Amino acid sequence: MGVFLLFFVSPGVAARLRRIVPALWRPLLLLGFPALAAAHEMTVFMSPTCLCCTKWAKHMRSGGFSGHVVSQQHMGPVKERIGVPAALRSCHTAVVDGYVIEGHVPADAVSRLLQERPAVAGLAVPGMPAGAPGMESPRPERYRILSFDRGGANTVFELR
Repeated sequence: MGVFLLFFVSPGVAARLRRIVPALWRPLLLLGFPALAAAHEMTVFMSPTCLCCTKWAKHMRSGGFSGHVVSQQHMGPVKERIGVPAALRSCHTAVVDGYVIEGHVPADAVSRLLQERPAVAGLAVPGMPAGAPGMESPRPERYRILSFDRGGANTVFELR
């Protein structure tokens, strides 16, 4: 519940609170709120009517990410401005700690990206594969999580 509430505060509030009252975060860890204490702020751009995008945002909150959602009727210009290669596009786009996250990338893969800090522009799961976060299915399919650079070159970051 704490992560859910934190997700909808204005951007920067969680980071400011961690700086202002650092002694507060250790008890939160002990009380079972590790995701709240370690939340990364994320901005998610998505269509207000897309159910799978909403499910993915919920998955990211459960994975320890906070931030806010920006509703967009037309995602093409957003993806162009942020630098998502056309071949890697999906339905929603997020930005976290300077990285672009395109599509149904699992929270643990984003956490690994933020921990390892490779020299890439971001991660993408092109299309909408069954079984990816937000695309739950009784018949999941294997899919690739790709890392990509600003020039559009990509490589497999992880297989699922």
